[in-house]
Amino acid sequence: MLIDVEESQLVLVDFQPRLQASMHEAEAVWANASRLAQAAGLLNVPVWGTEQNPSKLGALAPELREACQRVLAKMQFSAVEEGLGEWLQPPPAGPRGNARSLPRHLQKPQPEQAARKSIVLAGVEAHVCLLQTALDLLDEEFEVWVVTDACTSRTERNRDAAYDRLAGAGAELVTTEMVIFEWLRSAEHPDFKAVQALIK
Repeated sequence: MLIDVEESQLVLVDFQPRLQASMHEAEAVWANASRLAQAAGLLNVPVWGTEQNPSKLGALAPELREACQRVLAKMQFSAVEEGLGEWLQPPPAGPRGNARSLPRHLQKPQPEQAARKSIVLAGVEAHVCLLQTALDLLDEEFEVWVVTDACTSRTERNRDAAYDRLAGAGAELVTTEMVIFEWLRSAEHPDFKAVQALIK
């Protein structure tokens, strides 16, 4: 099964500069998160961000915050506990027509916006906030794609333990380039050159 760009949403978990210095391979991970966010912008994939305890740990990195439709400030380790799941659902369709002039039984409901159930996750720390968010999203019946080269923890062992647990729970483990090329699907995609430039 390939990742479908039309069904995807990107969630950037806690890419806060104050955390960066203590993370394993942080520079490469932050760079890959930026590539994902830029590719998502070019391909009309919604992007959401989270910040863990921003009053103590600071805000999301500015270049990533700019790419996000909204950023969720949280204290729980799982962003789903703080409402992320609701953000990822399509907005409810309201009635069409003038609500004052038509009785309720004659109002036509608008077609529902298609659900984007494939959640592409990147973030820190892999074994804490990212893991708990991913497991809760799986419980809510989202497809979860964890971008392994855009996630990290303070130690490699913690990061790898998170990947083992996530794979066992049903998350798909992918890389930044896998996501980008699956979103594109073809070298004939109109945005191919612009997106390809992000990874060269």
